[in-house]
Amino acid sequence: MFDFTHQVALVTGSGSGIGRATARAFAEAGAQVIVSDINEESGQETCRLIAGQGGKAHFIACDVSQPEEITALIDQTVAHYGQLDIAVNNAGIGGKFARLTEQSAADWDQMIAVNLSSVFYCLQAEIRQMLTQGSGKIVNVASIAGVRGLPKSAPYTATKHAVIGLTKAAAAEYVRQNIRVNAICPVYTRSAMVDGLLSVAPGMEEKLLQLIPMGRFGQPEEIAQAILWLCSDANAFCTGQAIQLDGGMTAM
Repeated sequence: MFDFTHQVALVTGSGSGIGRATARAFAEAGAQVIVSDINEESGQETCRLIAGQGGKAHFIACDVSQPEEITALIDQTVAHYGQLDIAVNNAGIGGKFARLTEQSAADWDQMIAVNLSSVFYCLQAEIRQMLTQGSGKIVNVASIAGVRGLPKSAPYTATKHAVIGLTKAAAAEYVRQNIRVNAICPVYTRSAMVDGLLSVAPGMEEKLLQLIPMGRFGQPEEIAQAILWLCSDANAFCTGQAIQLDGGMTAM
């Protein structure tokens, strides 16, 4: 459906789940892909999968909670491929499933560092590079928790709301420089993060499925295709948006 030939796409947190599916989809559409993850083994596996489908990928390890590693990630991306056309800021954590009063200061600080500050620092580094090139597309992976309050996930919910705010501010600031910034807000999607959530209590899967009118969780490949659409020329007039991929949840 899409053609990203001669473009370079960076996907953080692409060792599994939505990130891996997105990296593979970009490669299949012709992009040269930078796979980045804190877990080198899983990131290299994504690269092997891309190579197996005939695509081009290069792995760069990055802990997105460390601003200096983000700077190095962008520098190494440009050193390897010569440019950065697309960035998908996907890396994140789910955090502890507990009431607000049961969350510790350490829980809060970790969530802010990994899910929010990382997006801010990624945007800074990515946009600086894209300004030198004269264009770019960025997608921040938020969550349905960015538009709704999820019980027992207050820190996570707060960061995802903030990611949408960052997206809108960045989009407004750089729209005249031909840089588009959007966000996606997936509902529960089959991934290691969601599998961990399902394990916290008996019957959790059934409870969550009742919240989704389609009666199923999202698939990583479905989210990936929405990300590609946001980065494609077919979507050239869209910026500053938070696209909800929720199986009808927010329609109810």
